[in-house]
Amino acid sequence: MVLPLNAPASKEPIEIRIKRKAQELGFAECGVSSALVPSYHDRYRDWLANGNAGEMSYLHRQEPKRGDLNEVLSGVRSVVVVAMNYYTGDVETSEGAGVVARYSRFDDYHQTMWSRLAQLTKFIEEERPGCHAKAYCDTGPVTERDLAMRAGIGWIGKHTNLIGRRLGNWFFIGELILDFDMDSDEPATTHCGTCRRCLPACPTGAITAPYNLDARRCISYLTIELKGSIPVALRPLIGNRIYGCDDCLAVCPWNKFAVKSRDQAVQPRKDLISPDLCELLGIDDLEFKNRFANSPILRTKRRCFLRNVCVALGNVGGKEALPYLTKALTDHEPLIREHAEWAIGEITRRQETDNQCI
Repeated sequence: MVLPLNAPASKEPIEIRIKRKAQELGFAECGVSSALVPSYHDRYRDWLANGNAGEMSYLHRQEPKRGDLNEVLSGVRSVVVVAMNYYTGDVETSEGAGVVARYSRFDDYHQTMWSRLAQLTKFIEEERPGCHAKAYCDTGPVTERDLAMRAGIGWIGKHTNLIGRRLGNWFFIGELILDFDMDSDEPATTHCGTCRRCLPACPTGAITAPYNLDARRCISYLTIELKGSIPVALRPLIGNRIYGCDDCLAVCPWNKFAVKSRDQAVQPRKDLISPDLCELLGIDDLEFKNRFANSPILRTKRRCFLRNVCVALGNVGGKEALPYLTKALTDHEPLIREHAEWAIGEITRRQETDNQCI
């Protein structure tokens, strides 16, 4: 809901005042949800039981809290959900360069979201002295997408991500858990219809059915959450993606309604639009920490990030990459050495095949 910033604030319901403040802080959407038990929590438990979460053990630990917001904040009554637009247009990446997911092409969004949520919390506490609030953004035991759908922000698409009428697929969400009652917004309804574009768009077939994601096959999981070796059978399917994947989001027809964000916090860094894979493979621990100090990429740590770079070079690199990969065979991290050896084998095999065709 977008409100005119100059509307009179006197005697307005607190929900309206909160939404106006959220808009002033730079949020593109703001809605209110009840604190009822998530509507799909039984399905979520089944999803975990079937092993779809892979090595993300924290999801199992957090399951009880995700099913009852009182475990997060005693006496919870309502939830404010905000959305932050990060769409900055489509950018062509250079051939042979690495690809990082859109959301990681700028400084870590968590810091921006938390700062704005803190300001929104302060505003609410001034409006309702004595109330209690907890803020979350992709890091706590709350069912964010379910709450966002109930707050009218968007609906859960067949790719299991949120889709908004005004924002398409390109937005972050954050929540304020509150211990006082507010009028809830109308929940969003599903508008995917018969569309199934996101299912075949997934390079690894991780979307096994509408509304079901096997994280163990998802490129975002493989390049970010997985801490060990990437399964050999899945490596060729990753292509040149070195941090996350947007493919299932990018094909969604609702993106035609997305409007470019003018928010300076989400303007892409030039060095992350088409990063040079060979150059990245040469960075040491200190350079990695310095370069990605304010980036979501930092959380993968150098060993996993360069593991991803090796896989990408194995898929798209040529003979020019072999000296860099050969040097990586002496890296102090066994994980990097293993994937560098695989990449050398893939490039060598391609060269031999090309020579046979000449």
